[in-house]
Amino acid sequence: MKRAIYPGSFDPLTLGHMDIIERSSRIVDELVVGVLNNSAKNSLFSLDERVSMIKEMTDSMPNVTVSSFDGLLVDYMKEIQATIIVRGLRAVTDFEYELQIAQTNHVENPDVETIFLTTSLQYSYLSSTIVKEFASYGGDLTKFVPARFIDRIYEKYHISK
Repeated sequence: MKRAIYPGSFDPLTLGHMDIIERSSRIVDELVVGVLNNSAKNSLFSLDERVSMIKEMTDSMPNVTVSSFDGLLVDYMKEIQATIIVRGLRAVTDFEYELQIAQTNHVENPDVETIFLTTSLQYSYLSSTIVKEFASYGGDLTKFVPARFIDRIYEKYHISK
């Protein structure tokens, strides 16, 4: 069985993330969306909120599960018996960074392989950072995030729409 993990902070979950989840779930037998608990980051949503939001969006995908982790990804992969990492690439700059991480993970555990999926064109510009920037000024988020989360994001900035 091919078990993969799609790791990230998902703060917030974007349509680009969902695109990668949907596409990679068709490639592997089981996809774990691993939500990183990074205490060094000042997250907009709590870890539990991020996990819950992804579960809401993936509940109709039978081979997708959602969990949280902290520490090294390769250590968590051993725990859940995953051997594939899925990463989305938007631009060349993403590739340079992701290649270093993939090679480091492979050195740490030679059984770990990384699959890079290029983002769909309509999401090639999109990042959680951009979503937060737009949201903080009350910008239109309809092309960035699932509609059911728009009000939740605005609430974090005390904006009512």
